[in-house]
Amino acid sequence: MPFCIPGRHAMDEDGDPGPPAPEQEDAPMEDAEEDEEGEDAEEDTPAGPSEVFLPGRQLEEDEELVVDESAYVMFHQAHTGDPCLSFDVVRDRLGDNRTEYPLTMYMVAGTQADKAHKNSVIVMKMSNIQRNKKSKEKDSDDEESDESDDEEEEDLPDLETATMKHHGCVNRIRATTIQDTPLAATWSETGSVHVWSLARPLAAVDDPMVASAYARDSEDKKAKPLFTFKGHQQEGFAMDWSPLKAGVLATGDCGRHIHVWQPAEGGTWHVDQRPYSAHKGSVEDIQWSPSEPTVFASCSVDKSIRIWDSRAAPAKACMLQVTDAHDSDVNVISWNRTDPFIVSGGDDGKLCVWDLRSLQSGKPVALFKHHSAPVTTVEWHPSDSTVFASGGADDQVVQWDLAVERDDEAAAEGAAEGAEEDQKLNELPPQLLFIHQGQEDVKELHWHPQATGCLLSTAHSGFNVFRTISV
Repeated sequence: MPFCIPGRHAMDEDGDPGPPAPEQEDAPMEDAEEDEEGEDAEEDTPAGPSEVFLPGRQLEEDEELVVDESAYVMFHQAHTGDPCLSFDVVRDRLGDNRTEYPLTMYMVAGTQADKAHKNSVIVMKMSNIQRNKKSKEKDSDDEESDESDDEEEEDLPDLETATMKHHGCVNRIRATTIQDTPLAATWSETGSVHVWSLARPLAAVDDPMVASAYARDSEDKKAKPLFTFKGHQQEGFAMDWSPLKAGVLATGDCGRHIHVWQPAEGGTWHVDQRPYSAHKGSVEDIQWSPSEPTVFASCSVDKSIRIWDSRAAPAKACMLQVTDAHDSDVNVISWNRTDPFIVSGGDDGKLCVWDLRSLQSGKPVALFKHHSAPVTTVEWHPSDSTVFASGGADDQVVQWDLAVERDDEAAAEGAAEGAEEDQKLNELPPQLLFIHQGQEDVKELHWHPQATGCLLSTAHSGFNVFRTISV
């Protein structure tokens, strides 16, 4: 079950400073909605002390964690059967900067089934995504209780899916749009990279009539990719579509090679057979520059981050590099959309923020060591240039805000009062806004680019979709 630590600088829905960070009770989430018998029993039992849970603390035998629902504007879960360890948000035509509920979101994900032939690309539509309800006192009137139950059923989100067969586990999947045609690229464990049209499955999740026909037509589920590249010598994970030049794609493999794709006529691609190969180990992630159409960044298990210019010959295209960006593998990077910053996460559990104007100094402008296991995902907020989110193998999704500074006076007062809980909270980086937990082995997260403040994350235990009071 999910649980969280809201940050000390929580914001309410309108962006104004919110109430003090709510606390968590040492009670299981399943007990949050107790029956009347449980409530009666609770009246005779003194309530135990509540406190904020900090990751790393060992729970006592009689303690369990419960989600503090007041810390979320919205929170929902979704499951797809086989785990989908990579996904992407599909942009829609419902408008940008959406804050009105209920929300609708579209996603595309790839499965990691136990057998290669059982894998699929799954297109999902999540609709009727409601805000969290404010707590209400239960009414003893049975009729009113029945009405309340009916309302709760109506408030549950709807999930529509359409699948396409995919040979091999999907290592990574990324979506884009070319001339109003929605596409997705997939990295297969077989070593091939495919490009798929999402037009038909998206129509299926939108229209019940199309969905019925789609379900009957096995050819839809066995749709062939528009294009396949088999030039990589090994499987890989690194992949990114250019945000500035439609159809331009970069893919990197575990054999240290990167290939750049250019769209060609007839819905195909020309892939340069000359690889970018300055890395000395597996290429783990790639990010195109949001401001320069020929520039992209990559990171690797060789501990380095490199900046490339695709106008140069591949052998000479590496323009900047940090050779020891982390103490071990650099797993993920994200390029800030408005400022010249890249944030990276590694196997060392560190998050480093790099200023491209001083990259060659080899020193990050900010470094956070909060995660207690490898960082597996990181992404800047799509519109707030100081906010990013990270996730890792320590089962945490963390929201950060670089604009927040420590209030030394308040920290000193807390230390003087000697409150153990306050002292522990003061040990956290002041830029840490919120910790969301409850998923097992977080693999990937994305901010929704059109639904303000909404985060989506996937793990072995399924998807979480939420918005916190902090962002």
